[in-house]
Amino acid sequence: MSKKDKEIHKKAILVDSHNDFLALSLSKGYELDSNLKHKAASDLTRFKEGGIDVQVFALWCDDITAKPFQSAVDQLEILKRTALRKPDELILVHNSQEIYEAVEQHKLAALVGVEGGHIIENDLNKLNYLSKEGACYMTLTWNNSTDWASSAYDERYNAQLMHKGLSEFGRSVIKRMNELGMMVDVSHVGEQTFWDVIEMSSKPIIASHSCVAAICPTQRNLNDEQIKAIAKSEGVIQVNFYSEFLDPSYLDKKALFLAKHQEEKDELISNGMVHYWADDFLFKKYLDEINEIRAPFSLLIDHIEYIINLVGVDHVGLGSDFDGMIAPPLELDDVSTFPKITQAF
Repeated sequence: MSKKDKEIHKKAILVDSHNDFLALSLSKGYELDSNLKHKAASDLTRFKEGGIDVQVFALWCDDITAKPFQSAVDQLEILKRTALRKPDELILVHNSQEIYEAVEQHKLAALVGVEGGHIIENDLNKLNYLSKEGACYMTLTWNNSTDWASSAYDERYNAQLMHKGLSEFGRSVIKRMNELGMMVDVSHVGEQTFWDVIEMSSKPIIASHSCVAAICPTQRNLNDEQIKAIAKSEGVIQVNFYSEFLDPSYLDKKALFLAKHQEEKDELISNGMVHYWADDFLFKKYLDEINEIRAPFSLLIDHIEYIINLVGVDHVGLGSDFDGMIAPPLELDDVSTFPKITQAF
C-alpha cells in the first residue's frame, strides 16, 4: 500500500454499516476485546488495524428463535459491557456529533442496527425501545417475512406466501421509524415491499448490506430501478462482501463443496448444531477448498463502481456483513483488510 493510499485511508472516516459479531458472540461467547483471529472476522485490535472509525453492529437472530426481541436486547448488552470494559477503545454513539467526537478521540464509534422486523414482535413499543437504545436502522425483514412485510426470499421462492408488500401495520412501522429518525433498511426485503417503502417513507432509505443485481442476479441484490430509487430518496446502498451476492458462479461451487462434505454436515446437525453454524464450521475447517470458490476481490470493486456510475459516489458505501457470512472475496479475510479497498481506487 503506497504512502498516499495510507494517508487517504487514515484521513477518511470509514463507516461499515453491517457487522454481525454480536449474534456470533451471543452464540459462542466470543468477546470483542479478545484475540479472535481464526475464530471470527472481528475484534477490537483488527478494527484498529483496518482503520474502521464507525461500525454498525447488527442485532440479529434467525426466524426460529423463540424470543427474538430478548435476543436483540441480550446482544445490545454484550456491546454495552464491551464499551464499559474498553472505554478508551470503543464508545457507543447515538448521533453524528457523537460519531465525530469518537473519531477525534481515536475510538471506535459503535452503533447498532436491527436486522429483521420479526425482532419487534409486531409491537411498536419494542421498536420505540430499540430506537431509544440507539438503533439507527431496522432491516424490515430478514430472509423470513413478517406478518407485515414480505422478504426477498419469500417473494421469490415461497408459493404459500400470504401477502406481498407492506400491510397496514407495516405502513405504521415505516411512519413510526420516520418519526423516530430511524433509517428504513431495505436489504432482504422483496420488491413489492421495496416499492411500498419508497411510496410510504418520507425520509431517505438505505440498503445496509446489498449488491447489484445486474452483476449478480440473486433475490438479495438490487436492480437498477431500485438503486435509482434509493438514490432519489437521498439514501445509500452499502455493498455486501458475501461472495454469493458478488459472484453469480458462487452458489454452484458452494453446492459442490457442501455435497462433498454432506455426511459431516449431517453429523454436526444431528449433534445439535444449527445448519448455518455447521456451514461455518466446515468453511473454516476446509479453508483451502473455500479459497478456491471465493469471489475475486475485483468483483467487489465492480459492484461499487457500478453504483457510482449509475447514481453517483454519494450513494454507495460499505456494509461488509463480516461475521454474518462465510465467504468474503479473496484478499478481504477480516476487518483488518479494509485498506485494500482504498488501495484499489
